[in-house]
Amino acid sequence: MSTSQLFSPITLGGVDLSNRIIVAPMCQYSADKGNATDWHLMHLGQFAVSGVGLVMVEATGVSPEARISPGCLGLWSDENQAALTRVVRFCQDFGNAKMGIQLAHAGRKASTDLPWRGAKPISASDPRGWQTVAPSAVPYSPAFETPTALDEAGMAKVVDDFRAAAQRADAIGFDVLEVHMAHGYLLHQFLSPITNQRNDAYGGALDGRMRFPLEVFAAVREVWPANKALGVRISATDWIETSSWDVPEASCFTAALKDAGAEFIDVSSAGISAEQQIDAGPGYQTGFAAAIRRDVDIPTMAVGQITEPQQAEAILRSGQADMVALARGMVINPRWAWHAAEVLEGEAAYAPQYMRSSRALRGEPIPGNPPVQS
Repeated sequence: MSTSQLFSPITLGGVDLSNRIIVAPMCQYSADKGNATDWHLMHLGQFAVSGVGLVMVEATGVSPEARISPGCLGLWSDENQAALTRVVRFCQDFGNAKMGIQLAHAGRKASTDLPWRGAKPISASDPRGWQTVAPSAVPYSPAFETPTALDEAGMAKVVDDFRAAAQRADAIGFDVLEVHMAHGYLLHQFLSPITNQRNDAYGGALDGRMRFPLEVFAAVREVWPANKALGVRISATDWIETSSWDVPEASCFTAALKDAGAEFIDVSSAGISAEQQIDAGPGYQTGFAAAIRRDVDIPTMAVGQITEPQQAEAILRSGQADMVALARGMVINPRWAWHAAEVLEGEAAYAPQYMRSSRALRGEPIPGNPPVQS
């Protein structure tokens, strides 16, 4: 029997994962009016049959104006819900991985073009664009239009949008929900003093800056079932010397999230400003995950240039994190989990249609695949 930590099970809230390999959320910019398309069916379906423990759907806008771009997924309408239900049901019918979704609001970084079109800001006056919002009327860069500072009504709408999207995600059948509070998007914008320049109860010291993100989380926690899993992705540091948002403040915030019912924390970094100075490299963010895990004692997910099975195993064995999330590595090799199982003598589920592809496949075929034909 394998002693690999990577291939050991873990329980998040009421959800059992067969192993600790997570497919990280990856924006695909391929939705149609927020609706999932056949691209998402292919993109997510390939990972659902790949032997991983959890597949996370990309950052999904809780309203039209919450999207990063016109091509981003959304979950604000019945049409959005139906399109994503089709994709998730396919993954559940043919795959073995649990399915998760990341709910998000891009704030002042919204209304941008697709990456392969330059990712430039789209003006609110352009038919493809919209007015952006933020904690304060401070643009991301001189190239971006000034966002509207959220007032009480605007903040209440954001809370309601997250709550409604969480209810839709539950109805779709997702097992795991992650609230996106990282990468310089709206909820991170409230947390960082770089972007939060408010002088009311939602700004100033850390308690004020945490207030609105915690209100959003509480609204989601209220409607998300206890038998599923709920967590948060954060940026552990802004990578800017003049910002106080770093691991100590991130740990305080994580402790407050844990008290509010968060069951895991996904630790990333950066994204708040074009002035950031990132010291990147293999596993460059795992130290942040380790510090928060030590300070708060909450299951953590490490991300960032994790590419090799031995590297992932070492992160878990050394106590830096409880799970590892891969994005680029999974795109390059959608069967990463099978190769890792071979290297680490672990067991990963596989599609029976592919069982002749390798004598090294261990574990059991995915139960129920293919579904019984009527």
